[in-house]
Amino acid sequence: MANVEVSLKEAMTSIEGALGVALVDYASGMALGTLGGSKDLDLMVAAAGNTDVIRAKMRTMEMLGIQDEIEDLLITLGSQYHLIRIRRGRSGGGLFLYLVLDRNKSNLAMARYQLSRIEGDLEV
Repeated sequence: MANVEVSLKEAMTSIEGALGVALVDYASGMALGTLGGSKDLDLMVAAAGNTDVIRAKMRTMEMLGIQDEIEDLLITLGSQYHLIRIRRGRSGGGLFLYLVLDRNKSNLAMARYQLSRIEGDLEV
């Protein structure tokens, strides 16, 4: 099991093309930890904004009567991938990992696999 700091460091170092990562509480929109980012990628703002994305998708699923859970969400930009991985497990309710990738330097399939593994090892 890994703590938040270790998990964020692992995401940034082991996932090729990672530009930033955050662990976010989607009940409040607050980031519990961030690593990476830049002046053009404010992870605190992104954490709050992506909380709205998760809430909207959950409301839509409820209105449609979909009885399933979200694994991850992918937002594809011209130069980046934004991957949102919902936290599962013993104490994970209400949290998600948010990963920003350089589209030209990353392998999306491997990034999804690695983020899933990191999420599974994360102990909050």
